[in-house]
Amino acid sequence: MSADNKPDATIKVEKRLNGRWAFVLTYRGVTYPAHGQFGSQVEAQAAALAASKLLRKNG
Repeated sequence: MSADNKPDATIKVEKRLNGRWAFVLTYRGVTYPAHGQFGSQVEAQAAALAASKLLRKNG
């Protein structure tokens, strides 16, 4: 993938040791620490997408 086609944000959803879900967001080269104690993977994905949209909007 060329530098022009790189996404400005990547999201990684992971299961924590306590069984809860969290997400790690990287936006324009800055990695934000894991957020959340979500009960399901879908909840973590939804929160990550919302956070990504806010970052893009504030931009």
